[in-house]
Amino acid sequence: MNLTGIISISGKPGLYKVIAQSKNSIIVESLDNNKRVPAYATDRISAIEDISIYTYEDDVPLKDVFSSIYSKENGQNTISHKEDVKKLEDYLAGILPDYDRERVYPSDIRKIFQWYNMLNEKGFIKMEEEETEAVATEEEASKTEEKPKKTTKATAKKETSKEEKPKAEKAPAAPKAAKPAAGKPTAAKKPAAPKKKKED
Repeated sequence: MNLTGIISISGKPGLYKVIAQSKNSIIVESLDNNKRVPAYATDRISAIEDISIYTYEDDVPLKDVFSSIYSKENGQNTISHKEDVKKLEDYLAGILPDYDRERVYPSDIRKIFQWYNMLNEKGFIKMEEEETEAVATEEEASKTEEKPKKTTKATAKKETSKEEKPKAEKAPAAPKAAKPAAGKPTAAKKPAAPKKKKED
């Protein structure tokens, strides 16, 4: 369950999600009608994560109360905050028996159920196990989507390999050089030396 950035503003109904921060204010978006409005430092702002319910012993985070309602309702919405106060008090006593009856007012109890239903409808209330399963399912889906692509590539490779490659034409044989005549080469005759004349 991730309630980070979810706030309540005193004097304004419902819950808001922090969208951005400006110089003198923050921009919030209503979970009820998705309208964006500024919230100023003068407004009394409470983060849902910081709200606790008074008990006769230790205070219980509102987040834990939401988890108890979620488990009891099997992830569905719970009774309306517009029900009779006695009915709402009995419901709260069923999931948080030791809540302080003197310090937890009927208006606070109505807010618990109103906020739970609003957050649950928007998908903010999920158990950690469900969030883990959702992530695992998304990863499995992404892997499944990738597999057909690999198969397609493999098929394409097979089809390409099946195609006959054009045979290269054989180059014409080079003409054979003429062989010299058999036998030893005849040596050229040396010119005869001139004869000397006899002296008288």
